Amino acid sequence: MACLISQGREEQCKESIGGLQAVYFMNYDSASFDKNTDGEISDLDGYTVYKYELKGTSAYTETVNSSRDNGTTFFSQELSVSLKKLTNEMTTQLKLLAYGRPQIIVHTKNGEALLVGEVNGAEMTAGTIQTGAGLGDLYGYNFTMTGEEALPAAFLNGALASDPFAGLIVAPTIVSS
Repeated sequence: MACLISQGREEQCKESIGGLQAVYFMNYDSASFDKNTDGEISDLDGYTVYKYELKGTSAYTETVNSSRDNGTTFFSQELSVSLKKLTNEMTTQLKLLAYGRPQIIVHTKNGEALLVGEVNGAEMTAGTIQTGAGLGDLYGYNFTMTGEEALPAAFLNGALASDPFAGLIVAPTIVSS
């Protein structure tokens, strides 16, 4: 039977930290990604990714949705992004993110990198452009990208805190500004 568990897990050390250091958006491509035998993404040859550096309250959450009655399981992926400072260029990119359904690489502060929206892409489901009322309020953007996939987000092989693409056979082209 394919749904039998295959290993246990020991108590982990308390050496992890939360948070994201960057997200990378890719225009949707329906082609399947190359994976190694562990199911990790191993090659991003031919892809262009657009890097967004993060600091502060941005977060990624993946929720397992399983129904005994229906016999179904899927994974809801949610990325909440907060970007400071309004610009005409970023407002244009926000519009394009809302119109499209990009695939997203989430790079954690622990050094892991995950591919969100691998098969179906991710949709912008909420967003605000805000100036705030007080001097210390956000002058920038908040938006949420969500995806629904049959499988959990795949890890990128060999990702490091300093380079999410370190372990790939071929890394993507990175555009950072």
